[in-house]
Amino acid sequence: MLTEIPVEQFSAALDTCVREVLAEAEVTAPPVDAIRLARRLEMQVAIDTAMDVRARFVRLGGAGGLGHGTILLADDPRPERRQWAVAHEIGEYAAHRVFAHLGVHMHDIPPATRERVANQLATSLLLPNDWFATDGRAVDWDLFSLKQIYRTASHELIARRMLQMSPPVIVTLFDQGKPKWRRSNVLKRPPRLTPVELDTWKEAYAEAQPTSSHGDSLPTGIECVHCWPVHEPGWRREIMRTGLESW
Repeated sequence: MLTEIPVEQFSAALDTCVREVLAEAEVTAPPVDAIRLARRLEMQVAIDTAMDVRARFVRLGGAGGLGHGTILLADDPRPERRQWAVAHEIGEYAAHRVFAHLGVHMHDIPPATRERVANQLATSLLLPNDWFATDGRAVDWDLFSLKQIYRTASHELIARRMLQMSPPVIVTLFDQGKPKWRRSNVLKRPPRLTPVELDTWKEAYAEAQPTSSHGDSLPTGIECVHCWPVHEPGWRREIMRTGLESW
């Protein structure tokens, strides 16, 4: 059903829903703390160490909009995962607003579609479109700078959100010395890694420092290459942003 709705119309409905939820909770600037957001929306958040999922929403009675239930949260050691889990449950419960803005009745929405919208709402709640676009331009899309502003979101979530912004890019994520995924917001199938991209990544991997390449050394069509190491003891992950020339 959503495939019949123009992308611009769906995105506008999503952004409107996020603005409404943040305004109701009186959240006016990043970072968005999803746990605090839920409580401001009169939801309870409780840890459930016995759960086999990251979070779930429990209705405690009554019908209506946001503010009538408890989010049970697994005791995950990673704070960004906890934030995402709570944001997803808020998205699950607020999804009806997106469909209302689109003129679609909830009874016509299959569970898989509602889940997809909840995921998109979770991302947009932690990284609101208007704020993220403005801050991204202000810091020239530097991943570490954006992480300082949006500290409740993971590095990977921030990188994926870059793909939803207007500057044409390719984003590549490396795990343990191998590319895990590579996507673009303008190319259906991004080309193979170029020698410049590989050299930039190898330097970030080896030196554990952000690296970049620009200027005459770049192949036609590529404007800049930046790579950020997100390293932990026993695990190495790098995120690369390849800026493309105007599309």
